Amino acid sequence: MKNDYEHSQTELDAHANDCNPNNDAYWQSRDYDERPDNWKELIEDDD
Repeated sequence: MKNDYEHSQTELDAHANDCNPNNDAYWQSRDYDERPDNWKELIEDDD
């Protein structure tokens, strides 16, 4: 099934931010208020 919907640049940017642990939006989508100071350690623990 083909999806003819074209995502806007705003939607693409929001998705990229949600997937980027260096971005506050990533952490906010995971119930944090902002990116924690120890974010690199938290990411390494997920591996």
